[in-house]
Amino acid sequence: QVQLVESGGGSVQAGGSLRLSCAASGYTYTLGWFRQAPGKEREGVAAITTGGGSAYADSVKGRFTISLDSAKNTLYLQMNSLNAEDTAMYYCAAAQLPARWSLLLQAQVYKYWGQGTQVTVSS
Repeated sequence: QVQLVESGGGSVQAGGSLRLSCAASGYTYTLGWFRQAPGKEREGVAAITTGGGSAYADSVKGRFTISLDSAKNTLYLQMNSLNAEDTAMYYCAAAQLPARWSLLLQAQVYKYWGQGTQVTVSS
């Protein structure tokens, strides 16, 4: 079993930054960040594997950075140049198996999910 606990969400003005954290317990291989805005489907934002591969949604490339501190078993998402379209509930997700790089941002890859942390960006 894997438990995931997110933190770091909050409210920020457009152009600002936030860093999300996800503390994981148990073995994980693939980890990702997803988000869901009201009335919209959950979408993959960024993902990383313990092998070092990463993937980003086009909408966040160049603005968001995913990283993993293996010693602390903690996943991070540094979010810069935030805009109103980034407002959503952000979820941490984990899988214990590798996945094809092309599938890293697909929710079906992940078995374990955190409770979510809200990010609100005001313009």
